Amino acid sequence: MFKKEQQRYDLISYTSDENIKLKDLLIDKLNFSVRSISKMKRERTVTVNGVFRKPSLDVKSGETVEIKIDEEMSSFVPQKMDNMDILYDDFDIIMVNKPPFMVVHPTKSHADMTMANGVTDFVISKGEKVRIRFVNRLDMNTSGLVIVAKNAYAHHIMSTDMSENAVEKKYIAVVKGIIENNHGTINAPIYRPTDDSIKRVVDDRGQESITHYNVIERLNDATVVELKLETGRTHQIRVHLSHIGHGIIGDELYGYVDEKLIKRQALHAYSLKFMQPRTREELEFKAEIPEDMMSLIEKLR
Repeated sequence: MFKKEQQRYDLISYTSDENIKLKDLLIDKLNFSVRSISKMKRERTVTVNGVFRKPSLDVKSGETVEIKIDEEMSSFVPQKMDNMDILYDDFDIIMVNKPPFMVVHPTKSHADMTMANGVTDFVISKGEKVRIRFVNRLDMNTSGLVIVAKNAYAHHIMSTDMSENAVEKKYIAVVKGIIENNHGTINAPIYRPTDDSIKRVVDDRGQESITHYNVIERLNDATVVELKLETGRTHQIRVHLSHIGHGIIGDELYGYVDEKLIKRQALHAYSLKFMQPRTREELEFKAEIPEDMMSLIEKLR
């Protein structure tokens, strides 16, 4: 089992509750790959009670297995950003509430002042040598919760949980028109027409895509709606809402644009619920609806 007080961003500590071969413990209990175990053996980064032990040997009940994590830091330039809203930080993850118009990862057109730059500055200020990895990403014009993993182990576990639908993801959107049903499910496959196409479409050739919705408030020719993702396709919410005739207000690609109302798509990733990668305790986070979306709702009431 994991003892929370013994965990560090650069050290995984696990106390065995049974007699077991070290290799089996690393694979079955800690979800390491055979390739990772070979690297641990080669670099002698796995110890039992403080002494290196070959993975082919046994671990007794009560003995403590430790795996050292030693990674080069990401190459992102650290930049202090006043709008970097960090909600939570532990030995595995950082939870960030991303403001609208912030890019998650540097690109050619947005080389700096991205979330990656701000998070890098944050971990350096804590004296941590971390190679950050993003578990989920949001479009520049979507606000809300983003999970940053501090090590490859956390990223692997979180990515697996994401793919197995073990992470509950909820969004708030303001859409054009009145959605008549109080709740429903949009089950429509999403397809990318060409390899260089940005826009996605609903098409039978696409991947299965499922979005559940729940109406929160009906406004003047608009609806505030909560959306829960069952799958996680690119632009899924935007495509699905457009598909049912209720594009997101401010969405230039799929929705209805009126810059007098809002200068970006009215979409906010407001809730995430998942298991901590190591301890498997349930974590839940909520990010308040940002000011521009609150202002939009007030204008349309």
